[in-house]
Amino acid sequence: MPMQPDHVIWSALLAACRKHGEKKLASLASSKLKELDPENSLGYVLISNIYCSTNSFDEADSVRMKMNRAGVRKEPGLSWIEIRHRMHEFASGGARHPQIKAIRANMEKLSGELKKMGYVPETSSVLFDVEEEHKEEQVHHHSEKLALVFYLMNAADSNSHGNVIKIIKNIRICSDCHNFMRLASKLIEKVIIVRDANRFHHFKDGACSCNDYW
Repeated sequence: MPMQPDHVIWSALLAACRKHGEKKLASLASSKLKELDPENSLGYVLISNIYCSTNSFDEADSVRMKMNRAGVRKEPGLSWIEIRHRMHEFASGGARHPQIKAIRANMEKLSGELKKMGYVPETSSVLFDVEEEHKEEQVHHHSEKLALVFYLMNAADSNSHGNVIKIIKNIRICSDCHNFMRLASKLIEKVIIVRDANRFHHFKDGACSCNDYW
């Protein structure tokens, strides 16, 4: 008897649909995910991202309204990084962090260096129809990016961490942050390991162990 697809398989299919712009198949995968796990926001969020990436903002708004009516809330993005035996937590936006002004300033510098290497901010996952400049600002404030910049500000010269930066993230890493980390590993000449909700990502010399599929 063939194995029945579970939420892991439907999630993987939905993520692949986002990468290839398959809206029709993505809608099916999203529906199956919601049937299997009605309280999980992943099915809603990924299909909404697909609609936003194709500028289908009315459809994205419809998904968010359905999500609200179902009482499903998107899990906030959080990341953790350990520096000198102390764990630091970052939320997307990072407004409450005591060093947030310095982190954002250094983020702009790092982003500028990565753009010279070909980095182009992928703003298709921003769930609002706003100016491109504001979309770019939003993706720059994702929690794993804040954690990386905080490390570079506070522990880049520390030998206690060797040549590896380890970040833990509670939800799936977005495609923009994935590309950001991939290029950053080459720029700073360090291995960056991100453990997200799906898998471990080992970024080294501008490449990821997942071969850009997760």
